[in-house]
Amino acid sequence: MLTRFTNITNALKSIGKSYTNNEMVRKILRSLPIAWMPKVTTTKEAKDLSTLPMEEFIGSLMTHELNLKSQEVEEVKKKEEKRKTIALKAREESDDEDQDGLAMITRKVQEFLSKNKQYGKKLVQENSQVQRRRTK
Repeated sequence: MLTRFTNITNALKSIGKSYTNNEMVRKILRSLPIAWMPKVTTTKEAKDLSTLPMEEFIGSLMTHELNLKSQEVEEVKKKEEKRKTIALKAREESDDEDQDGLAMITRKVQEFLSKNKQYGKKLVQENSQVQRRRTK
């Protein structure tokens, strides 16, 4: 952004229109996006724009830009970590549900076999016959 602004002001100087330091600082402040409005407000309130050197002002903007970028990177990392933990929690819960379901089925089969002892005896006899056939 600074390069483009400098090129424009240099072109204007060559045709006879020059701006003071105060005017250039104000033009840059007006051109900043909405995300930068807190920085614009603090700069206007905290510093005397008529005496603020352009180099100091640009340095302040570059520092703010680096801070914004580092905050964005941290937010992305937090979102990724949040997604990972949610996935792990869901997986753990599904394992517990599977084990609970298996335990319930096992109990039901045992209850059925204990109530129907004759059926259980037939099942044991059939299993033993099948095992004998396999060994032959």
